Amino acid sequence: MNVVLVDGTYELFRHFYALPPAIDASGQDTAAVRGVLRFVMKLLRDGATHVGVATDHVIESFRNGLWAGYKTGAGIDPRLRAQFVPLEQALEEAGIVVWPMIELEADDALASAARRAAADRRVDRVFILTPDKDLAQSVVGDRVVQADSRTGAVRDEAGVIAKFGVPPGSIPDFLALVGDASDGYPGLPGWGPRSAAAVLSRFSHLEQIPDAVSEWHADVRNSARLAATLAKNRELAMLFRELATLRTDAPVFESVDELKWRSTGRDVRL
Repeated sequence: MNVVLVDGTYELFRHFYALPPAIDASGQDTAAVRGVLRFVMKLLRDGATHVGVATDHVIESFRNGLWAGYKTGAGIDPRLRAQFVPLEQALEEAGIVVWPMIELEADDALASAARRAAADRRVDRVFILTPDKDLAQSVVGDRVVQADSRTGAVRDEAGVIAKFGVPPGSIPDFLALVGDASDGYPGLPGWGPRSAAAVLSRFSHLEQIPDAVSEWHADVRNSARLAATLAKNRELAMLFRELATLRTDAPVFESVDELKWRSTGRDVRL
């Protein structure tokens, strides 16, 4: 069997900005909810049997307590924000397993579900439907892969290395150095994707990167300046890595059997 894990937050955003408003009898816009529900039901029609959807029921998470600049719900269009709960309800009514996250994030739920599903020998492949670079750390060989629902692109471990220059296990370290604007942390001054990939391809993790520039790759540009920046900001880099590291212990399911879709026979109306 294959397991399909959907980033419900991403899909809600994607459909909100792609579709014209659809106002229901109560005056609420439900276009994005309808779009996501149609998308998930199409996955089932196309052959998906085991599906789970993760949402950010509350945008803020424990990470906001670690870094003041971490992403919040500020600036989200109220019409979009108002569709999170209706989406969760609509999916549940349709018989789809939903993980509405509060203390943790949807990404943590996806990482946790991917780890649990991959541990089941009956599972052939796990597809994580999200373009979010954070989830690249959850990719395992060609068994746990990322899939972009918009473009159809599938990224396995070789694809992660081709895109970022580092394997999945080094993605949190990579993001700690270069930052992640969408999540609200800046990375270290002067560090970019090329320099981070060049250094991490040799040393893998932050704590393994030596202060001595002579031990770095010879082709790392401005290595002395980068080394000085890292030496000065190691604790900050470690904090950023903690922000980038997805939790894999979210209480998503005990058995992959729980993800098998069973029609409720209910007519989901929006």
